[in-house]
Amino acid sequence: MQIVKISVFVFAFAAANLILKAQEKHERYIQKIEGTQLEFSMEAIPGGRFSMGSDKSEKEDEKPIHQVELDPFWMGTYEVTWDLYEPFVYKDLEQTIATNGMVASEVDAVTRPTKPYLDMTFGMGKEGHPALAMTHYNAIQFCKWLYTRTGVFYRLPTEAEWEYACRAGSTSEYFFGNDAILLEEYAWFAANSNDKTAPVGQKKPNAWGLYDMAGNVAEWTFDQYIPNYYEQFEGKTAKNPVAIPTALYPHSVRGGAFDSQADGLRSAARMASDPIWKQLDPQIPKSNWWFPEAPFVGLRLVRPVNAPTQEEIMAYYNQDPIKDF
Repeated sequence: MQIVKISVFVFAFAAANLILKAQEKHERYIQKIEGTQLEFSMEAIPGGRFSMGSDKSEKEDEKPIHQVELDPFWMGTYEVTWDLYEPFVYKDLEQTIATNGMVASEVDAVTRPTKPYLDMTFGMGKEGHPALAMTHYNAIQFCKWLYTRTGVFYRLPTEAEWEYACRAGSTSEYFFGNDAILLEEYAWFAANSNDKTAPVGQKKPNAWGLYDMAGNVAEWTFDQYIPNYYEQFEGKTAKNPVAIPTALYPHSVRGGAFDSQADGLRSAARMASDPIWKQLDPQIPKSNWWFPEAPFVGLRLVRPVNAPTQEEIMAYYNQDPIKDF
């Protein structure tokens, strides 16, 4: 028994050491959730400069094209799936998958969503499928749960980080070129999805190893959606820009979804959250946690290479929810 315990300890220490080295070198790594079989992978996104926006679109919120400089970060290989998200939603499920059948007190102290009154998969599938229909606040609280679980600061991408990672060095309308005919090789969207999500990672990735950046589910960014936000950067270089959210609506959503047309899957295409996404919610005030009419929005994780302070981390996670109407 003692030999087994020592072997397990040595294996766990070695695995943690490999992850630490990958992080120090800014390489791809796999994050395991201690005490469970859950894990997810993070791709290393190099820092750099790119041209954000599009001058080929008729949409004014994508103009003007401007230069953006970003620090390096990691981004989730895949959209967050129900496999990872549901243990956050349901404490009893987290207990079930825990190897010791317990949830640590510090994890249990994280505020969990109210249990949804609808099937939030909308019959589209759960295992391997992207989690969806969570609010912006819900998505950030999931990141807090992950932080408590792993000790690693995960957050939503900024809008600039999202477009930079999506483009993966490209300057074309789509990360694979300008020909929308090729979309079916890279994305689930209105033309091929049968109006539902698919398990993540079934289409081709972009040049930086990120799957489903176009289609499947649209993805939250941290930013407030401001239609003319780019105008202030014309002729300048924006360094790590972010429109810090101060209002409940709208927030910026990127990537298009299973029900989007090809134009909405372009790398520069922007989308804004809308209170109509809660129109059927019977609660008054509306729920802080779910968008029952937005089965097309999910999330993808980011981790900055330059870690914030503990105070900054808590300030990010502990914003009080703004009451809906």
